[in-house]
Amino acid sequence: MDNRTWWVALADELAAFLLSGCCAGCDISGTLLCEQCREELDADPVRLQTPLGLPVIAALPFHGVPARCIRRLKEDGETLLARPLGRAVAATVAEADLPAAVLVPMPTGRTAFRRRGYRVPELLLRRAGLPMQRALTQTRRTADQRGLGIAERSANVAGSMRARHARGVRDVLLFDDVVTTGATLDEAARALNDAGLRVCGAVTLAATPRHRQSNVNVSQMTGDN
Repeated sequence: MDNRTWWVALADELAAFLLSGCCAGCDISGTLLCEQCREELDADPVRLQTPLGLPVIAALPFHGVPARCIRRLKEDGETLLARPLGRAVAATVAEADLPAAVLVPMPTGRTAFRRRGYRVPELLLRRAGLPMQRALTQTRRTADQRGLGIAERSANVAGSMRARHARGVRDVLLFDDVVTTGATLDEAARALNDAGLRVCGAVTLAATPRHRQSNVNVSQMTGDN
């Protein structure tokens, strides 16, 4: 363990002690994230596509320890977990032969922002040390996507986003925390493309198991779509 990793681990341990926390991955007491669960957050990227063919790279599987940590971040306000999760994003971006493009985080709805007090995609990118630019906004509220199929999800989010002014930006990569069917990414790409931007693909922190059928060489992702 290098000095930087040691100090990060120490900071997490102190925070967990002060908050009387338990490991987000396995519930062992006295630590925010134990060493074994921390290793479960090492990037394990796969390449996939949305229903409309947008190429996506996901850093982690949305099950087991990663899924529990993401839920703690999104639902329980454990923002300290954004740092180890962000490292998985940073490693995936560094290892992939991605097009030269600006990362655009998916927009967060007003209700979710009021509930959490932070925007999860933007927090992850900040903790990953990756530059970004807000170029999307929601135009209307959408129904809860849980339990909806691909066609229903696509219909639910259709026309729900628009592009904001992005000065000096041409090529972009979308970023989101979890990809399920990819319908939301497709809607975001539609809004950006309609505004004259070129969406080269997407990066996500995690993908649900249906997408993670096999590991592939992340350098296969191109900006041709």
